[in-house]
Amino acid sequence: MKLNIIAPKKTSKKSSKRVGRGIGSGLGKTCGRGHKGQKSRAGSIRRIGFEGGQTPIQRRIPKIGFSSPALKRKSTVELGIKKILKLKITNINLDILKEIGLLSKYVKKARIILDESVVFDKTININGLYCTTGVKKVILNSGGTIE
Repeated sequence: MKLNIIAPKKTSKKSSKRVGRGIGSGLGKTCGRGHKGQKSRAGSIRRIGFEGGQTPIQRRIPKIGFSSPALKRKSTVELGIKKILKLKITNINLDILKEIGLLSKYVKKARIILDESVVFDKTININGLYCTTGVKKVILNSGGTIE
């Protein structure tokens, strides 16, 4: 094989449009730009979002503040009752759960949900946490309180 023989495959290289080469070419006279108008002129470049002089959508919509979706996700958490029963503490609130490390510092609300096959062997007092109806029944039946 010689270097002067190497060539790309015939179908891989597409020839460019030859505009303005007469009627027979299909791209004569207006060269595929249509008649008149901004886009038919030489040097017509319009910026992204340009709407022909109308105030563009990105300027019509009011600016609204930013809040991180990651922090929103972390602000409310569901917590299984099994994890709370493992603790040696009987009085439970949001601050205590943060100190122990069950919840991150970003959490503002926590909801206690009922896990399957939970055996209550102690009374629990819950302050400032949301509870599902199943958890409320079980805690109140075991002698605990919810505030």
